[in-house]
Amino acid sequence: MALWRGSAYAGFLALAVGCVLLLEPQLPGSALRSLWSSLQLAPAPAGPSSPEGRLAAAWDALIVRPARRWRRVAVGVNACVDVVLSGVKLLQALGRSPGNGKDHTILHSRNDLEEAFVHFMGKGAAAERFFSDKEAFRDVAQIASELPGAQHYVGGNAALIGQKFAANSDLKVLLCGPVGPKLHELLDDNVFVPPQSLQEVDEFHLILEYQAGEEWGQLKAPHANRFIFSHDLSNGAMNMLEVFVSSLEEFHPDLVVLSGLHMMEGQSKELQRKRLLEVVTSISDLPTGIPVHLELASMTNKELMRSIVHQQVFPAVTSLGLNEQELLFLSQAASGPHSSLSSWNGVPDVGMVSDILFWILKEHGRSKSRASDLTRIHFHTLVYHILATVDGHWANQLAAVAAGARVAGTQACATETIDASRVSLRAPREFTTSHSEAGSRIVINPNEPVAEWHREGISFHFTPVLVCKDPIRTVGLGDAISAEGLFYSEARPHS
Repeated sequence: MALWRGSAYAGFLALAVGCVLLLEPQLPGSALRSLWSSLQLAPAPAGPSSPEGRLAAAWDALIVRPARRWRRVAVGVNACVDVVLSGVKLLQALGRSPGNGKDHTILHSRNDLEEAFVHFMGKGAAAERFFSDKEAFRDVAQIASELPGAQHYVGGNAALIGQKFAANSDLKVLLCGPVGPKLHELLDDNVFVPPQSLQEVDEFHLILEYQAGEEWGQLKAPHANRFIFSHDLSNGAMNMLEVFVSSLEEFHPDLVVLSGLHMMEGQSKELQRKRLLEVVTSISDLPTGIPVHLELASMTNKELMRSIVHQQVFPAVTSLGLNEQELLFLSQAASGPHSSLSSWNGVPDVGMVSDILFWILKEHGRSKSRASDLTRIHFHTLVYHILATVDGHWANQLAAVAAGARVAGTQACATETIDASRVSLRAPREFTTSHSEAGSRIVINPNEPVAEWHREGISFHFTPVLVCKDPIRTVGLGDAISAEGLFYSEARPHS
């Protein structure tokens, strides 16, 4: 009935404006626009019948636990304490003013920090950088920790993923990483940290957040996001890798999650190559049939990314988690599809993303002719997610991709369930599934929010994200998304 009334009102409004046009054809366009906008009905408040409310309800019906569930999850190897605060307030406290933005692959000074922050805030893009000067970083970290509003959280991809898994009381979670006293205090009681992982001093990472529309001088952020930096030598050298590997023998996990490779960007090429080979050897020593998920993160070193792709790391892992920046950077580093694109223009094109995911699994994934374990990629960007899997190796993908998208909305808004009034549906309502071949056209329906398509033995599951309008915290969203997606995924035994 309400829908009919809305349609009737719209019809009457159109008729009224039409009459005005007929009687006053010389009326200026601006006056007509003003008249039309004043007559338009206010948008209906978001509720169960809104697209957001319908989509959230459809997710809840789709998200079911898999038949075969994980019991013991081992996570390593990067862990730290995140100091989260306003980026603009910190830079003001450091006496900086907004100049020209410029990306720096490694930060050497406060000036480099300010330029890199301005560069990424202007794009509304996330980034993570290494700060090379130990003393300068310690001074900045102390100022940041003491600023009003600064908050301390569990940090590091491994620790965040472990913390998310630990929220499920029926899971046993092992975390290996450099765990200092503050981090140990912040971790869930359900997270077991082996004694060899404990250290006397915490590794601190500074997370400079900014809100959508936030202004600093002439600078205005198009999206809410964050800029991360640290002087983290323990995680940078992946010092806990051996502890992690030796702990797996006693723990007997049925899922292993590895992250922290991106932290090696500040290391020499020789050390990077050596550690990557040790990572591959460690993974290869695991009992057959234990899936290994690799969580990627923000990188600038194309040679390191190329080494990760080509030095047998990809074929050694079963699953990947990454965002739009990491996906495009990976394609650029390894000369994949759409690698001539310097950056995404707004929302990443679904067809282009799909092409790159297909290429990764076709070139580096499992097939009859290739001895690779890689069969799954969970891609996430602000407004949508895609789960791409090689057929025959995974089950419950609809629930997994929906669960990952749902947690993006709840965690960003800090709510237990999706609050339809606090989120918005910004994903493309229709898209083409490929640009490198004749893709199909897909239209998204909030009542059936997971779209599925197939390409040469690879299945794609797409779902929009209900984006939090005023996010409480953006850090760790990617880790929560990957953890939740894995929690609802079912790995089929190796054939």
